[in-house]
Amino acid sequence: MFDYRNIIRSRELRLKLINLLRFIPDAPYLKMVYRIKTGKKLNLKNPRTFCDKLNWLKLHDIHPEYTRLVDKIEVRDHVREVLGEDICIPLLGAWTHYDEINFDALPDQFVLKCNHDSGSVKIITDKSTMDHEVLRAFYEGRLKQNPYVLGREYPYRDVAPRIYAEKYVVSQGQRDINDYKFFCFDGKPELLFVATERSTDCRFDFFDMEFRHLDIVNIHPQSDHPVQKPETFEQMKQIAAKLSAGMKFVRIDLYEIDGKVCFSEYTMYHAGGFWPMHPEEWEYKMGDLIRLD
Repeated sequence: MFDYRNIIRSRELRLKLINLLRFIPDAPYLKMVYRIKTGKKLNLKNPRTFCDKLNWLKLHDIHPEYTRLVDKIEVRDHVREVLGEDICIPLLGAWTHYDEINFDALPDQFVLKCNHDSGSVKIITDKSTMDHEVLRAFYEGRLKQNPYVLGREYPYRDVAPRIYAEKYVVSQGQRDINDYKFFCFDGKPELLFVATERSTDCRFDFFDMEFRHLDIVNIHPQSDHPVQKPETFEQMKQIAAKLSAGMKFVRIDLYEIDGKVCFSEYTMYHAGGFWPMHPEEWEYKMGDLIRLD
């Protein structure tokens, strides 16, 4: 019997294989990729687990306005409209190509990202040491990619790719900025995970809405150190509820910087719907929270 686990050990091989399959219709494609990544079957006819239902939502929960929400530049206006205030990290500029960036006009420290993907973040702590040849190749390559092709996450299909710069922010006395990611179901935050130690060895720790630690492992191991409850936790829950209103599922990502909540992004399909929760019982518990009626 073919061992799919051998493929997931090689990211390069996995991406090449997925690219070869990009012309397959969405449903069989998602089933195949899920099998390749996890070695398990994806149930789209009678979805029960969290991953099953995330992938079902890709196929059936179609709302054109979601494109605006996943665009990390355009979503800023939406956040302002919903909350009545701007809690986004200040935008320093946006460009369609790397060579359009006027680095002389940027501060010595800033963060570069793409508005249409994940994993394109580059933290610039001293712009005089930037390797422009490497960065140009990296971002021009990113601008040519469409996340829809790999994950069939339709909201990303029509996002116009751009590079943008944000103000570099971090809480006083800290090296990293913690990321608080709220899992919201029908406008109600039910649990979250906190991403810590992101610049060294990223860790994910899950909590309920009373900030009690949950024994869930997903993508990254749990931290070796206790994760402190943020001062603005209650405010974060309120913000996550407002931003997720009317949506069957969405992950709302927030920061706390010097006692102030800042918006990060909307994530429609956590980990693309391809990373099951462990232990497996949480796949079913979280799956039960997504109502597909």
